[in-house]
Amino acid sequence: MSITMIVDTLWVLFAAVLVFFMNLGFAAVESGFARSKNTVNILSKNFIVFAVSSLGFMLLGWGLMFGGDNPIVGTQQLLILGNPNLDFYKDTLTSDVPFWGKFFFQLVFCGTAATIVSGAVAERVKYISFIVFSFVLTLIIYPIVGHWIWGGGWLANLGFLDFAGDTVVHSVGGWAALAGAIILGPRYGKYDKNGKPKAIPGHNMSLAVIGLFVLWLGWFGFNPGSTMSFQNPGDVVHILVTTNTAAIAAVLTATATSWIFIGKPDLGMTINGCLAGLVGITGSCAYVSVASSLIIGAIAGVIVVFAVLFFDRAKVDDPVGATSVHLVCGIFGTICVGLFAQEGVTSLSTVNGLFFGGGFLLLGAEILGVVAVGVFTFASSSLVWVLLKKTMGIRVSLEEEIQGLDIGEHGNSAYPDFAILAPIMATGNGNGDQVTAISQVEVQKPSLGTVSPEAAISVVNRAHPGSKMTKVTIITNQDKFAGLQSSLDKIGITGLTVTNVLGYGMQKGHTEYYRGVPVKTRLLPKVQIDIVVCKIPTKTLVNTVKKALYTGNMGDGKIFIYDVENVIKISTGEEGYDALQDQEDE
Repeated sequence: MSITMIVDTLWVLFAAVLVFFMNLGFAAVESGFARSKNTVNILSKNFIVFAVSSLGFMLLGWGLMFGGDNPIVGTQQLLILGNPNLDFYKDTLTSDVPFWGKFFFQLVFCGTAATIVSGAVAERVKYISFIVFSFVLTLIIYPIVGHWIWGGGWLANLGFLDFAGDTVVHSVGGWAALAGAIILGPRYGKYDKNGKPKAIPGHNMSLAVIGLFVLWLGWFGFNPGSTMSFQNPGDVVHILVTTNTAAIAAVLTATATSWIFIGKPDLGMTINGCLAGLVGITGSCAYVSVASSLIIGAIAGVIVVFAVLFFDRAKVDDPVGATSVHLVCGIFGTICVGLFAQEGVTSLSTVNGLFFGGGFLLLGAEILGVVAVGVFTFASSSLVWVLLKKTMGIRVSLEEEIQGLDIGEHGNSAYPDFAILAPIMATGNGNGDQVTAISQVEVQKPSLGTVSPEAAISVVNRAHPGSKMTKVTIITNQDKFAGLQSSLDKIGITGLTVTNVLGYGMQKGHTEYYRGVPVKTRLLPKVQIDIVVCKIPTKTLVNTVKKALYTGNMGDGKIFIYDVENVIKISTGEEGYDALQDQEDE
């Protein structure tokens, strides 16, 4: 074995491992952008999708993608498992890397395309249906497109260029994701009765940022590794720098765009902006100059912000922005090959795009490829989604969606961080002479935060000294809080204490399992709202709450009413009416 073969093989394997590591990045970004009640489901999908795509690509995908020079699909040596004649593929892609090294590198790319779909259909897709779709995508759909472009098919023969997969990977994943999001429909509560999109915030932006940096790191294998050789280090480092330059430009422009048009430098838009820059440069990273990559990334960062807003308004509910990042910017990046390609920037770049005197020939091939791949992938993916919908179904029940897919699909939760407190507090001389047991058992999650500044009960209305004070406690589903808060605002309720709690009533909760062992405590996530009223009649408050929460279904919640004997302001010692004066205006 020559030194060249050893170096190239090590380089390809190192790059492939970086791309494999991107699975963690996708899992972290997607789960961070989603609600906590769906975290287990999302993490599990990102595990299962790589396993399923690996199996599909191994069983038939590789053969369809690289099995001969038929212009439409591979037809020779399709089955590689147990095949004694793998020498057929000796010169496929490169002759300096052994077969299974080339296979693994292409496998992790295939897995990336399938993972893209997961984010767009998150929080409402059936687990088993997603598994079946991912298998079909990587068994048939992805390999056919891959053959057209990387396997010597008809697009490659027309001069279509896609160095690291703007079309093969990102657009294929994006078209499949778009089809799934449309056929599934939006999440419950995403749009109000007038069709206006409502924000459904992700539960952990720290996790999303961690995922972004993992993906950014993985892209340094994704793009430079597509050389499949280290014989020309100048090409590798050029691709490394164009990749990074596009990313940093997109971070800046996406942040600025969201700041200007949304009013704040939205972190979610910055994250998607960075990914947009990375996607936008993927197809052309070996064919454009560093200066061009700066322009490409800057434009991608702007495009992705408006794409996210567009899909929201078009009622295509994509919780992570996968269609905006991978589809829209994948198309944009492909077209950029035809615009910015510059002969000689690397040893791999042999033609010029429109902006460098190459005319419309390359640009025309790129646009044709975008259209052909779009039509084929969207149509075939839609067919698979519709067939699954008609047979096994593709969407979980409304009840399961509201309660969270973690419980319904998997029987456990990602954050079982409730505490059952029965502390023993000692007083006296320190020798345990006097011991008082706190008998109250408290089952509660940490507070998400309070709207008012007081740590205990927030007082929202008062009348005159001596007036009766009433505490109203509402327990309901977390998804109902936004609507309830809006209704309370209308009757003058200006302060609340809001706590995330766990509990069950008639619903009896759900049995959870951890490593197959059932957990005896069966609790559901709820939100508890504490209000104290003086001036506003209790009946008015109760009627408002009932109207806001009523659906007639199990889980609408309960209202508890208590007399309040006194309120004491700890910092000043004031009591009753005097203690409430700084809580609201007269």
